[in-house]
Amino acid sequence: MAAVFGRRLRRGAVTTAVAAAAVAALAASQAPGVTDVPRDERAGASGATPPAEDSATGNSPYYTDLPELKSPVPPTGPPDGGTGDAATDSEIPATVLDAYKKAEASLATSKPGCNLPWELLAAIGKVESGQARGGRVDANGTTVGDILGPPLNGNGFAKITDTDNGAYDGDRTHDRAVGPMQFIPSTWDTWGQDGNADGKTDPNNIYDAALAAGSYLCANDRDLSVEADLHKAILSYNHSTEYLNTVLTWLEHYRDGIREIPDGSGDLPRDRSDNNSPGTTPTPTPPASGSPSPKPPKPGDDKPGGEKPTEPGSGGSGGPTTPPNGGGSETPKPPSPAERVASLADAGTGKLAATAGDAFAERVEVRTESRSGSAVAKVKVRFAIVGDTDARFPGGATSATVTTSASGKATAPVVKAGEKTGEFKVRATVVGRSLPGLAYTATVTARQADALVRTSDKALICEPGKEFADQVEVKATYKGEAADRVAATATMVKSAADATANDKGPYFKDANGKPVRALKALKTDANGVLKLPKMYADDAAGTFLMRVTTAGGATLTVELKVAAPAA
Repeated sequence: MAAVFGRRLRRGAVTTAVAAAAVAALAASQAPGVTDVPRDERAGASGATPPAEDSATGNSPYYTDLPELKSPVPPTGPPDGGTGDAATDSEIPATVLDAYKKAEASLATSKPGCNLPWELLAAIGKVESGQARGGRVDANGTTVGDILGPPLNGNGFAKITDTDNGAYDGDRTHDRAVGPMQFIPSTWDTWGQDGNADGKTDPNNIYDAALAAGSYLCANDRDLSVEADLHKAILSYNHSTEYLNTVLTWLEHYRDGIREIPDGSGDLPRDRSDNNSPGTTPTPTPPASGSPSPKPPKPGDDKPGGEKPTEPGSGGSGGPTTPPNGGGSETPKPPSPAERVASLADAGTGKLAATAGDAFAERVEVRTESRSGSAVAKVKVRFAIVGDTDARFPGGATSATVTTSASGKATAPVVKAGEKTGEFKVRATVVGRSLPGLAYTATVTARQADALVRTSDKALICEPGKEFADQVEVKATYKGEAADRVAATATMVKSAADATANDKGPYFKDANGKPVRALKALKTDANGVLKLPKMYADDAAGTFLMRVTTAGGATLTVELKVAAPAA
């Protein structure tokens, strides 16, 4: 190709055919495997604008500057509009470059079949925002000042009424494109990512936006090392052959090598596909009779006059769509419900406490939420019982999976406490995601009794050195009901005021037949009844006391008499 094309390609001065020729020359001389794509009729000479739902950006205007081709510069210097400075064309600010490379690395792990090159993100970042306005970002990668497109009010752009109450774009009337990769709020709510692991998803952060753009381009299981998939991905961002050619040109240019520069030192592109320069107010063209005058862009609108990205699938199909007339563009199908979840939140779970053997009155309830805080339905949530416990879900299971309702809520099955007391966890996680889960502490307390009575009122009398004729039997109750399997102790105490074990008087026998005056690890039966072992008397005569206590504080003192028979 004899002509030398400069960095800036003005639509008014250089025709679409010339742009296509430039890309074709690159494909032939510098970029094997990259070819031009036939123009879609809807974006062709007729000038018709494709529906916004066919692309990520709503086919908005973009920067049309092209890099300097590697051709000899004529003696008279570079052509009009060019600089001849190929080194400047290769500059990418340090933080912006780091964000692109980290997005590539992340997607190489999460979507290895996509084969996303960071140079593609750089090419799209160049045409969408001029590499975040020349790398004007802070140390965390957040742009210094928001990058906002014009209000999408239908006046020269798609009409998209507010979807985020101004949370992302500050506009409560219409949506606006946001950030260095130009997402509209509804699209960001679906595709937004946390690229710098700061716990937030911010469309004005280059790390978050680059990873989100990469995820969008990798949708529909695309393999970007395949030319057809690469073209579909680019066209899904903006359904325009000129846009495709421009991005491909920058992609191949960056593949030939780049030069890292300090943040904030990059140049802003000058030319846009709508012939308006950023930061300036274009001179309006006199309207035709009866037509409204076009409104100039608002000062500070960094998106080059373009529409916001439109949420994939918003055309009503709910899945991938191929535009008519053989355009070759493909709208990414929306992420699965699980992929839309940004966080797992508690949905009002109360205190988890139960007595051994009883069912917990409270159940764990969580809510899956998107990045904007809205509910996400049809998400599988796994509940798991974790820890040293014999508590179980129904059927003896230690885990259960529940699908969220239309309100995004999932409620765990009832947990029944076992016999082990203490604490354990009920953990909730989103199936198929590595999001932080929620862990709830559950406490199992011992079975209790609040009252003890003897089942007989017969006096307990024994001669010294003999065996008591009757065994002591008591019944434990809790709130008037039989307290089954309640732990208890029985101790021969010194006095009513001194609960220490006596060293004389009545006693029990251990397994070896030796005297024992304190018994532990006793337990009531299923009816709350406890029958103590046989008792014996030593040579000491007198009135002695035995005290029975249970978990929960029930106490009963029994009188034992040791005396010689009457003469």
